[in-house]
Amino acid sequence: MSNVVISGGGWSGCAAALSAAKAGAKVILIERTDLLLGTGLVGGIFRNNGRYTAAEESIAMGAGEFFKVMDENSRHTNIDFPGHQHASLYDVTTMEPMIKKILLEYGVEIKTQVRVNNVKKAGRHIEAVALDNGEVLQGDAFIDATGSAGPMGNCLRYGNGCAMCILRCPSFGPRISLSGKAGVKEFFGEKADGSVGAMSGSCKINKDSLSDELKAELERKGVAVLKIPEGLRKKGGLLKKACSQYALDAFAENIILLDTGHAKLMTSYFPLKDLRKIHGLEKARYEDPYSGGVGNSMRYLAIAPCDCTLRVDDIDNLFCAGEKSGTIVGHTEAIVTGLLAGHNAVRCSLDMEYLVLPNTIAIGDFIEFVQRKMTDESGRRIRYTFSGSVYFNRMKEEGLYEINSEFIQQNIEKAGLKDIYYKCLV
Repeated sequence: MSNVVISGGGWSGCAAALSAAKAGAKVILIERTDLLLGTGLVGGIFRNNGRYTAAEESIAMGAGEFFKVMDENSRHTNIDFPGHQHASLYDVTTMEPMIKKILLEYGVEIKTQVRVNNVKKAGRHIEAVALDNGEVLQGDAFIDATGSAGPMGNCLRYGNGCAMCILRCPSFGPRISLSGKAGVKEFFGEKADGSVGAMSGSCKINKDSLSDELKAELERKGVAVLKIPEGLRKKGGLLKKACSQYALDAFAENIILLDTGHAKLMTSYFPLKDLRKIHGLEKARYEDPYSGGVGNSMRYLAIAPCDCTLRVDDIDNLFCAGEKSGTIVGHTEAIVTGLLAGHNAVRCSLDMEYLVLPNTIAIGDFIEFVQRKMTDESGRRIRYTFSGSVYFNRMKEEGLYEINSEFIQQNIEKAGLKDIYYKCLV
């Protein structure tokens, strides 16, 4: 039997658990809070721009369960907003139990409200992890999907203070890095000016606090755009965002709301007293972060060096996924890295050759491109996503952006990857 232990139950950790379980491993997923999905509890955007390609590639490779249930749970599909086309918005209020159900059906053991606080190693090999409840978990391979945001001290030092975001450090304790505990030297992502970290790129407003007219428009169309008066526009705010694909003039000049169950406000923060001066938002109230008038969580403060198989440097049986693997942005990006990490963790435990996805498919090219950029200081100042900015431009230049599902499936078959994640390795 192959035993895989995963620390971190966000989208990447859940995806790693799915692919490892499908490959035949016994999987334990550890999450420090009481809910899975991490920032996926307040995100909701997928299939926009190049994310459509990545989702369809994952489905063709035999690991489409998450994308299919996201499609089923979408409040809106095929919508456009500035800089983005054919987006879907899943309902953030109902997504988590649907993903948890899938994992349980595949036999994944889920442990919540616990964290890894120590690692037992023999040379370059992790033998077991100790949890903060005293439990010790042995494993053949381990995956770090703990992310790069938190603990609270980072938001205090590099941001505007704890904004009481969905990470909920005050309630469940700080995020603890498995890679860090294993002695791996992690690194920071930076902003364009060289300062450390980046701020989460959106806030949630309680939809019932909108005017009746605005709420109706948002629920009907999925998107609402409100002009910001000149005197209320924030200067330089877009440079602080983790989500560089939204660092467009339209997001500085307008309030852009998306219907994800809450009203998703596409800015890192906006002073409440100014927000309430805009028609339709006179009674607005933040849902997440609760201090959304002041700031949001700080990201990219604990990235592990790894290769294109997502194996962490200097540890033979440790893999990483999501933001832990680079300055990447988004649920889709977290899922596709998680799928590869989970699959390769099982290969590691069976002493098999690791899977390296070719650059003839978008996911393979994305992972290779990001890992190459992470070796250079200037590359760590850039955010990478299928949905915009530097990498989406590359997708289009390289002919990797495609929204014809049949063509994408044929390309996966040509690469010899059809149902690769569906096959049991054990």
